[in-house]
Amino acid sequence: MRIEFIFDTVCPWCYVGKRRFERALKARPNARVDIVWRPFLLNPDIPLDGVERRAYLDRKFGGQARVQRIHGAVAAAGKAEGIEFSFDRILRTPNSLNSHRLIRFARSLGREPEAVEALYAAYFSQGRDIGDIEVLLDIAAGLGLPEQDTARYLYSDTDINAVMNDNARAHRMGVNGVPCVILDGSYALAGAQEPDILLRLIDIVRESETEAVLS
Repeated sequence: MRIEFIFDTVCPWCYVGKRRFERALKARPNARVDIVWRPFLLNPDIPLDGVERRAYLDRKFGGQARVQRIHGAVAAAGKAEGIEFSFDRILRTPNSLNSHRLIRFARSLGREPEAVEALYAAYFSQGRDIGDIEVLLDIAAGLGLPEQDTARYLYSDTDINAVMNDNARAHRMGVNGVPCVILDGSYALAGAQEPDILLRLIDIVRESETEAVLS
């Protein structure tokens, strides 16, 4: 079963959705799945050096009162999944393009899932600027990725078009929000769904595959 997890590294609900998705997979240990992490750019027009966080949130949500309510809801959901959101430590909202490129580079070395988790933890729990290439290189070093090769890659234009094309593909498929999980290219589930809902869809796809084999 091919599962595409479409996400952005600056999306807190995607972090929650990732943890719930992983819990669902643990409940089906015999399911043979191929997970593909697909980039989605929520803020493609943000400058590469990012923008000041508070001003960005005020513009997006209309003031701190609403921002605090949203952060409270996300933090509560995250706590249930073992995530400690530290929104007060985030000073800038980054452009997420280069963080997705780091994930793509990590994929070539078999460290893609670890890179996704490390980026989420760095941004949402530690307040680090994951749009800054030097920060990304430090995260990569923590994952054991080769320092010179990673730097050469991130400071080049390699895979910029690939990330942009994946983002465009998601939009063509009708994805306008993340996280979104697509199973075998035919079944989609949007939002940070609870594991039991994800499990129902996984079981439906597995049953369909079994019926196709037997027919």
